[in-house]
Amino acid sequence: MTVKNLTCVECPLGCQIEVELLNGEVISVKGNTCPRGESYARSEVVCPTRVLTTTVKMSNGRMLAVKTNKPIKRADMMEAMKIINSITVNPPINMGAVILKDIYEGVDLVACDQML
Repeated sequence: MTVKNLTCVECPLGCQIEVELLNGEVISVKGNTCPRGESYARSEVVCPTRVLTTTVKMSNGRMLAVKTNKPIKRADMMEAMKIINSITVNPPINMGAVILKDIYEGVDLVACDQML
């Protein structure tokens, strides 16, 4: 059996959670004070995900802040970054505009800023 200790980031409480795993499967979750903590812990030890926040090149030499509109698997972030680093966008760009549709399993890359 393996034990993983996590700090939950789902709410401001920051519960210290202990997850017991057996052969890669979650056996128990302890220390969470809400159901979101248990869900977070189960996901984090089995298949962690993150919202990817980065920048893309613009044709005018500036950089545009972007992020994925949903979390992606942490293991797939480098592949997503290769795609993001290969593009250049042209202004004007509105905040929230989709820069790349379906960059990863139904996840879009969107602008976090407005560039005119």
